[in-house]
Amino acid sequence: MRLLRPPGVYAPLEDTELLARVTREEPRMPGADVLDVGTGTGALALVAAECGAASVTATDLSRRAVLAARFNARLRGHPIRVHRGDLLSSFAGQSFDVILSNPPYVASPGDVPAKAADLAWWAGADGRAVLDRLCVQAPPLLRQGGVLLVVQSALCGVDATVDALTARGLRAGPVAHETVPYGPVMRRHAAWLEARGLVDPGETKEELVVIRAWRD
Repeated sequence: MRLLRPPGVYAPLEDTELLARVTREEPRMPGADVLDVGTGTGALALVAAECGAASVTATDLSRRAVLAARFNARLRGHPIRVHRGDLLSSFAGQSFDVILSNPPYVASPGDVPAKAADLAWWAGADGRAVLDRLCVQAPPLLRQGGVLLVVQSALCGVDATVDALTARGLRAGPVAHETVPYGPVMRRHAAWLEARGLVDPGETKEELVVIRAWRD
C-alpha cells in the first residue's frame, strides 16, 4: 500500500503489517463501525475500509498525521473520518464494533519529548505510557460483541496488557506473533535497553504480538 508520509509521521513497518493481517482475518470486521487509534498515515483505517467496514473513524495527536491520513483516504476513495485528538479523549459517549491501535510501545529513556514528531514512538521507561492509557480508555467504547486489536512488543509486557483489559471486563489474549529485526527506534535505544537488562547484549530482534480483546 503506497501512502503519503510526511516527515515526523510514523512509517508503516512490520508491526503495522502484522496488525493489518489480523484485521483482515477478523470476523467482526464486515459491516462494523471501526475506530483506528493513532492512525499515522491511515494505513490500518484503510485496511478496515477495504475489509467492508460500515464506517471508519481515525484519530491521531499529530496534525501532520491527520492531514496525511485524510489525503490517503481521499486518494483511495474511502470516506474515512479523521480527527485530531489524544487517544480516545474525543469519543466520550460513542461506541464502536472494532477498535484498532498500533500505539508507541518502545521503552524509551528521558521525559516526554518536546517535539511532537517524537511522540509517534515515545512510550516511557517501561514502554507502557500509552498502552496503559489505551487499556483504560478503550473498553468503555466497545459495544456488546466488540473487539479491540492492539499490537505491541513483547518487551513491554503482553501479560500486563491482557491483565489490564480483563480487569475492565473484556476477555483477552494474544492471537499473532512475529519476530522481526529491530526498527530504527529500537536500534537507537539498543544500548540503553541492554544496560537496563531489558534485552540481551547484541540482540537485534524483537517479538511483536497482537492482542485481541472482546466484550461478550
